[in-house]
Amino acid sequence: MGFVSGKPSTDTSGRYALALCAVALILLTLVGLYIARPMPGRIGIGYGGALTQFVALSCVQGLVYLAAVAILLWRRPDPSLVFVLGTAVILRLTVVGTPPFLSTDIYRYIWDGWVQAAGINPYRFIPDDPHLAFLRDHVVFPQINRADYAPTIYPPAAQICFLASSSLVKLLHLPSLLGMKLAILGFEAAAIWAMLLVLDAAGLPRTRILLYAWNPVTLWEFAGSGHVDAIAVCAIAFALLAASQARRSLAGALLGAAVLTKFLPVILVPALWRRWDRKFPAALFGTIIVLYVPYASVGAAVFGFLGGYAAQEGIDSGHGVYALELIGLVTPIPPLAAKLYLAAVTLALAITGLIIVGRQRPLPPGPALCRQICTAALLLGCLLMAGLGPHYPWYYPFLLLPACVVPAPAALYLVTASTLLYLNPGHTDPLWPTIVFIPAALLALGQLLLVRPAMSPARAGALP
Repeated sequence: MGFVSGKPSTDTSGRYALALCAVALILLTLVGLYIARPMPGRIGIGYGGALTQFVALSCVQGLVYLAAVAILLWRRPDPSLVFVLGTAVILRLTVVGTPPFLSTDIYRYIWDGWVQAAGINPYRFIPDDPHLAFLRDHVVFPQINRADYAPTIYPPAAQICFLASSSLVKLLHLPSLLGMKLAILGFEAAAIWAMLLVLDAAGLPRTRILLYAWNPVTLWEFAGSGHVDAIAVCAIAFALLAASQARRSLAGALLGAAVLTKFLPVILVPALWRRWDRKFPAALFGTIIVLYVPYASVGAAVFGFLGGYAAQEGIDSGHGVYALELIGLVTPIPPLAAKLYLAAVTLALAITGLIIVGRQRPLPPGPALCRQICTAALLLGCLLMAGLGPHYPWYYPFLLLPACVVPAPAALYLVTASTLLYLNPGHTDPLWPTIVFIPAALLALGQLLLVRPAMSPARAGALP
């Protein structure tokens, strides 16, 4: 499940090619900021021509990124880690100071932090509630989406991070928006550091972090929009590290924190859990319980807008599920079809997880264990994304973490192409999701058919 390496580069042409890719990514980022430049009386770039231009530019960035990945993995030019990380830092610093133009979710993070700092449970009131009128300002509050009807959707681990970040921003006297984006980048930086240690554990070059750090989706969604998914990425990266070191209780606690940041990382349980181990599940469920306790005073409302969000996105009705959308082009979909489909996806993932757990080899900490964990994590994550087909690019970058160890082309394409989903805001046009999901499926199938069975585990799925 990965690229097959060519011979190491014997000259400096590979390094020059990587440097050219880095320069191109930086220049394209500047052009992207120009496309998304603020306009008087308008928030963001909307769903018009500017958004189409931005997505087109992001696709060009994606091609440059994939070229850089191919150079790194095939030619193996052995670039400097300072160069790889320095490029990632420059890209993020170029973007972080600009107001978010693709999403306004970050304003809700700031608001939730303020509500908690005032001693109020963030699940108790919607932002527009009169009880919270004293917190309103002229910068953050007007940009909160769904402020007049939706309570917060973000789970307890995310809420704790919002509170800590908002408190630190206030202590340092930083602008609230910039401060929260810097906090999000702080979590991402910690994730990158953890993944460098994971690459060490896998016996792979640290420069493989390029696969995560140079991806344009991580740039725009974390440095640009400041999405909470960076916090989940951080927890997942440290969970992978702990699991690869056989620190089972710590791995369970960290994955619990990831689950209570974004819910979807629960799919990684079979990848990190070792058969018959009790420490991992005890720490996982214990962490979830402990994190929910401070917010439990609101009862069932502690799950916030989760059900309403599923309805808005068409998940419960099937309108927003890509596979059902395709079937709907041919024949009408009965209301029960969505529930049956989601049940089938859940069952398929559960069976896959049981197979993974059942076929695990008992391995000591080391490269083989690390690669086994990352292979399983990437497989489960890709299956979940393919089955649910989330509508927004920021759901996908966590796949890049195990992909640094197991660089499957299908996963790299899926994350990179997810920016095309911006062109389907109403979830009514199956064209753009088709361009995202079908090539990824074909790449996965092609790799399954083309990888030689005789290839050793050291070469199939990871490069030395």
